[in-house]
Amino acid sequence: MILYALAAGTFTWLLTTLGASAVLLTKEVNRKILDASLGFAAGVMVAASFFSLLLPSIEISDSWFPAVIGFLLGGLFLKLLDSTIPHLHIGFNIEESEGAKIPLKKTTLLFLAVTIHNIPEGLSIGVSFGESIGAALTLALGIGIQNIPEGMAISLPLRGEGFSRVKSFTYGSLSGLVEPAFSVFGFLAITIFSQILPYALAFAAGAMIYVVVEELIPESQLHGNEDVATLSAMLGFAVMMFLDLYFSF
Repeated sequence: MILYALAAGTFTWLLTTLGASAVLLTKEVNRKILDASLGFAAGVMVAASFFSLLLPSIEISDSWFPAVIGFLLGGLFLKLLDSTIPHLHIGFNIEESEGAKIPLKKTTLLFLAVTIHNIPEGLSIGVSFGESIGAALTLALGIGIQNIPEGMAISLPLRGEGFSRVKSFTYGSLSGLVEPAFSVFGFLAITIFSQILPYALAFAAGAMIYVVVEELIPESQLHGNEDVATLSAMLGFAVMMFLDLYFSF
């Protein structure tokens, strides 16, 4: 089972790498495409949080309590990472970096921002193995699909910031490497402490929703492409909802 968790996380990382490879073919950053990609990723993550994580949490425990507590703890966990790990969101000046004020290169700060974003995705895949292999693999498929445009949304702006094609691709790819690591971590956590599964599922959901609200949606709405980003978010939600409901029968 641990190999399944590792393989699922590796699959999503490889699709991030596939998306990041777009920077090897082009230098131009089409802002509309990037905002659509961010919106699509947001929609997938919202749907995954509900259908793949929160709903199973409620069904397994037959209570609202683990879902509510786990969800809030997941958000607080991401807030803690956000407040302590130095990072910089793409499109902002280095003076606007967040977290601990440690003198780091802009490249490193950008890389750390995307890495924080990918932690909940890997974690959600790992803990969902506690529900079923099918549920976990479906979730991995949905996250993997949105990781392709997400990889583009990482590497292309880095290229626009003046980094080389190879460096932009490398940072875009490596940012997703935390997904297999946290997929295994999440699986081990619910294996050792099986009684926390409802809380763990909701925890992963809360962490993902925090990323969506704090980062993906605001960034997709900043450059005049609000309608495209919003429609893409709805499409992403519909795709993940279809995957989860179709493969659950």
